[in-house]
Amino acid sequence: MTDVTPEEQKAIVNRLKRAQGQLAAVITAVEAGGDCRAVVTQLSAVSGAIDKAGFAIIAKAMQECMASGETKENAPTVAELEKLFLSLA
Repeated sequence: MTDVTPEEQKAIVNRLKRAQGQLAAVITAVEAGGDCRAVVTQLSAVSGAIDKAGFAIIAKAMQECMASGETKENAPTVAELEKLFLSLA
């Protein structure tokens, strides 16, 4: 990711690390035969955290494209950004 401030990168990394911890808890619960409802609830939280990180990354790419006003050689196209965005939905 280019042109990401340290604060933005830290927020994304923190969100992903939180999701990683939640996923570890889901795996432990499944291995221990945990309650189905609790496992699904925790899995939903993991999915949401990962989606939010993805949205933050895509939003930053969109901001970069709009702010630059020029096309960079390897900048994502609007169609590519839309496809990425929809892949998280």
